[in-house]
Amino acid sequence: MRLSHEKIIQLSHRIMAAIEALDEVEIFEEPNTIRQETVKILTDLLQEEEKIEQTVRQRIATHKRTIPEGGGEWEILYRKYYLDELRKLGVVPITEQR
Repeated sequence: MRLSHEKIIQLSHRIMAAIEALDEVEIFEEPNTIRQETVKILTDLLQEEEKIEQTVRQRIATHKRTIPEGGGEWEILYRKYYLDELRKLGVVPITEQR
């Protein structure tokens, strides 16, 4: 996971504060319950992102020749394969929504 648990907790507090600041939203649940669910959702998303990253790295590693990480070709393949994995999940990147 790229974010620490503490950072996820901090984000959940900021999200809750943003929700509470909206006049259009009426909250019927306890704020702590909403924050806990936010933490769970963020954690699940980050774990899914880790799985995608592992899959992408494996796909790059299966090429016949070695492609050094950090090089231009590696970066292009990483981006391409990452977007492919997102599409498989039904996620359309912002760049493709235009």
